[in-house]
Amino acid sequence: MDVIETFSDVRCFIVDMDGTFYLGDELLPGAVEFAEAVKRSGKDFFFFTNNSSHNEQECLDKLEKTGFHAEEGSVIISSHVTIDFLQRHRQGKTVYLLGNHNLRGDFEAAGIPLTEEHPDIVVVGFDTEFSYDDIDKTANFLADGAEYIATHPDVNCPLANGFMPDVGAFIAMFEASTGRTPDLIMGKPYGFTVDYVTNRIGCTREEICFVGDRLETDIAIGANNGLKSVLVFTGVTSPEQYEKSPIRATLALDNIGELGKLL
Repeated sequence: MDVIETFSDVRCFIVDMDGTFYLGDELLPGAVEFAEAVKRSGKDFFFFTNNSSHNEQECLDKLEKTGFHAEEGSVIISSHVTIDFLQRHRQGKTVYLLGNHNLRGDFEAAGIPLTEEHPDIVVVGFDTEFSYDDIDKTANFLADGAEYIATHPDVNCPLANGFMPDVGAFIAMFEASTGRTPDLIMGKPYGFTVDYVTNRIGCTREEICFVGDRLETDIAIGANNGLKSVLVFTGVTSPEQYEKSPIRATLALDNIGELGKLL
């Protein structure tokens, strides 16, 4: 495989954040060099995170804390994909949102009609502030037949000292309680994200490449949708795990800086 030729048609890289560009509060090896190489090559990159408990400003602040300055508009979140879908395809439908103040703020700013009673749609996001009453309402609205949308499928969210249960864990809980699984899931690795990204940045599918450390999201979105992808071994996936996985990337590298050297 001619590696350089492989990326000649790529105009924009969609880069995962934690475990790919930084880890904790530290930039990963080659992160800055990758960003500089992309700009020199005339290409572009956006950050993408499935973590719908964050809003864009929090993500920008996090990057700033690592010493990397990112411009407003350079971060895409699964919540953006979800809001865009609701605006395009469920206009006027009422939504019960299981989500923290960041997610709720983004929904309200987008004009999504939120309700606490008899919703048309239940959206399950990464709610880091939920009460038992919130869980009770969500389960009963689902049992009553509301359409069921999840912002992303991640089971756990990695932390510096371990992990915390993420939307995928909520999905499992509501399935045990109601027998229902989401009608639709946004975020990586689903096609809704591909459609949103290509529309937002004005690229074709052939012109984007997803970069990340997690096989079931960052790399599966490429494998499932016929897109290029690059796996880096700086996060949750080891070379040994990748060797045994049926999910294949276009290219696997030690870190994101190695990708920059190929541009």
